[in-house]
Amino acid sequence: MNKFLETVVACPLTTKLHPMWRSRIQTVCEGQRAEIAVDQIRTISKLRLIKKLDKLPQNDIMLLRQLITEMYGE
Repeated sequence: MNKFLETVVACPLTTKLHPMWRSRIQTVCEGQRAEIAVDQIRTISKLRLIKKLDKLPQNDIMLLRQLITEMYGE
């Protein structure tokens, strides 16, 4: 879907950590601790994407997919 539309579905990152929240995944981005806010998933314009910050580790990708499925269904 993200390939063909002028928008992408994204989970925002935040540096305000909430380790006890099940809707967040702890990660590291550009050497700084951060959270992926799955509870704030949204659609944004590709024009807002200025530069690639970092690459998500494979383990975090698997956790992200699992959490999205748990929260929003299959």
